[in-house]
Amino acid sequence: MHSDLLFYDAYEDFYRMAEKSSAFRAYCREAFGADFSQDGFSDLWQVEQILPYIPRQKDAHVLDIGCGNGKMLGYLQQQTGAFIHGFDYSRQAIQTAQQLFPKHSDFLVGLIDQQEYPANHFDTVISMDTLYFAPDMNRLIGQIRRWLKPGGVFFAGYQEGDVTPRTGGWENSLLAGALHAIGWTAQVTDITRQTWELLRRKRQAALSHREDFMQEGQESWFELLMQQTDCAAGSYENFARDFARYLVVARK
Repeated sequence: MHSDLLFYDAYEDFYRMAEKSSAFRAYCREAFGADFSQDGFSDLWQVEQILPYIPRQKDAHVLDIGCGNGKMLGYLQQQTGAFIHGFDYSRQAIQTAQQLFPKHSDFLVGLIDQQEYPANHFDTVISMDTLYFAPDMNRLIGQIRRWLKPGGVFFAGYQEGDVTPRTGGWENSLLAGALHAIGWTAQVTDITRQTWELLRRKRQAALSHREDFMQEGQESWFELLMQQTDCAAGSYENFARDFARYLVVARK
């Protein structure tokens, strides 16, 4: 892996911090409802929307694209018994995932545009805020469809206004275009308001654990959390002009 990859050094530092910081773990539980070492928007409610799309059978296989340290996958495995697969470009994150979830799992260090899996292999493929890292989203969406078993489901959390620009609505988004390019229809839920509310919870949770962050010497991470939530400090109407978030479900 190379430090010139998007946010690579920042994520290596982030996962080192997440592994040792009790203040951050407490913040995650308060802000998101569970500690999955979240850096973005995947609260417990969003993660639980994935559960109906994972078969309750011994040979179910689930892939998380950009799995981080595997805590979300670990929760899904606990709830369903599935064999979990994940890859991420962060060595720090994958080392933690391998240690935390050694059974019925396959965690790999890999790049989103270089990783490959057999066709018709997965029951569910998940991407929570990772599609933005794909140099060619159309190609990646084609790969995902190929990796899925017939009847399998692609589940994505997709945000506009951060890494990708805000467009005029879902139909104008980069992801919608990539799905349409291969004739793949999707069920889409707009959760922009829930995201605004989540960001406000994140801000309040960071403030409530400020002293804990300071005592650990994690002031820079506290300040970053405050910066990340500035966009939700105002009204929802102002937020929605610049940001949008969708949960996307596409079945093969």
